[in-house]
Amino acid sequence: MKKIWLVIICAVIAAGAFFVWSNSSTPAKSDSAGSSVNVESGFKDGKQFSTLKRNATEAPQVLEFFSFFCPHCYDFENVYHMSDEFKKQLPENGKLVKYHVDFMGGELGSQLTQAWAVAITLGVQDKVAPLIFSGIQKTQTIRNLDGIRQAFIEAGVTGEEFDSAWNSFIVKSLTAQQRKMAADVELRSVPSVLVNGKYMVKNDGLEANSVESFIQEYGQVVKYLLGQK
Repeated sequence: MKKIWLVIICAVIAAGAFFVWSNSSTPAKSDSAGSSVNVESGFKDGKQFSTLKRNATEAPQVLEFFSFFCPHCYDFENVYHMSDEFKKQLPENGKLVKYHVDFMGGELGSQLTQAWAVAITLGVQDKVAPLIFSGIQKTQTIRNLDGIRQAFIEAGVTGEEFDSAWNSFIVKSLTAQQRKMAADVELRSVPSVLVNGKYMVKNDGLEANSVESFIQEYGQVVKYLLGQK
């Protein structure tokens, strides 16, 4: 059976360019193949994850990058339920964060990054995400800002609340923060998972041959990385 990672990696095509999985890594200790090895876990820096040239976050954190235009991001959330798996691995002081990327979908993709900032600000991520995924990938009813606004209304947000949040300073700041983080880690594809602000999980490094084993191994890698600084 082909590795399950072939099912979930979403190659990004935007603005006529082909973006491939790319992570900056800095191995600490190397084996004969040039990868850092953790004897107890069996996970290798350079295989299951890459260490970026960044400082670790003070508190444990799992940061998931996604796009509403990426079908595998939809599967990541709604078929594999990876968010639930990540939450199980987080310690009490840990946090799960999701950021939208706008290198897919052109202008609408950029608007969706801002819309996700609105969702975070209003605390309606779980309600609005399925509606936007459906409107983009299934019904194709979301084609502009009006369609995005309607999805929020269907999620229980009034039009006035959406308009007010859309133009707020906090939403504009959070939108910029999402874009900056994606640029800082040189993100090129989604779904991507960054742990403790420093370790990027390498989907193509997981050896699982089934959905269940993929989810389990992914969770184990995240759990291991949450303990690293």
